[in-house]
Amino acid sequence: MNIAQPSNAGIPRPHFGEHLRQWRQRRHLSQLELSAQADISTRHLSFVETGRSLPSREVVLRLSERLEIPLRERNAMLMTAGYAPMYRERALDDPALAAARQAIDLVLASHEPFPALAVDRHWNMVAHNRVVPRLLVDVDAALLQPPINVLRLSLHPQGLAPRIANLRQWRSHLFDRLRQQIRASADAGLAALCDELMAYPLLPGLDDLHLAGELAGVVVPLRLKTALGDMSFISTTTIFGSPVDVTLQELAVETLFAADKSTAALLRSLR
Repeated sequence: MNIAQPSNAGIPRPHFGEHLRQWRQRRHLSQLELSAQADISTRHLSFVETGRSLPSREVVLRLSERLEIPLRERNAMLMTAGYAPMYRERALDDPALAAARQAIDLVLASHEPFPALAVDRHWNMVAHNRVVPRLLVDVDAALLQPPINVLRLSLHPQGLAPRIANLRQWRSHLFDRLRQQIRASADAGLAALCDELMAYPLLPGLDDLHLAGELAGVVVPLRLKTALGDMSFISTTTIFGSPVDVTLQELAVETLFAADKSTAALLRSLR
């Protein structure tokens, strides 16, 4: 006679407590601080981290929220605790995300004649307005094959790097942003991308050029040499405020503005 094996449903996998501890330490919180923020006892939190207690689904979600864990990783935390994932991940062209895609397209189109693009969590370009291709005419075709990675496109010797007048400054700015993302998300793909970009040679003869005037010391400009003339941009990043979908949380819209009158005039002439 076959004897049914006991079900393991609802029993946390061995690594849940370890993952929780890693996220807590990444956020520089003590057990006492996190337990107070999550409204659970320090004793219970300690037992959860060591695997001696089973966290409820509510506790997993509460801890994930207090630790500001990305939605993708919250799903992973739920699964390691023995629960089903909560947040859906869909392609941007999924009919369920049609309204979000329309909003993104509207933002991109409304920003013309200035360049704007949308990127995913690994800086792959998922949408852009009509101005962006005009700035990429001299880029190696291999770098323009999907998925187009914006950071790789910017810093690769066959990409925009030879045309960025303040490459050292812009490179440092991009690495600061990338490292901040890695610290916040613990994303292995971003860490691998950072290692790849760090290995690119820094082209000789490019000095640190800084933006003069009122914006000096406030933002880092992108000074780009194009066939139309020299252009200077400042950028802003827009994200969805309260997403409940993994794809939307990981999406960012990068909009570039003219940092001087001559750049604005050049871009308006494209119309």
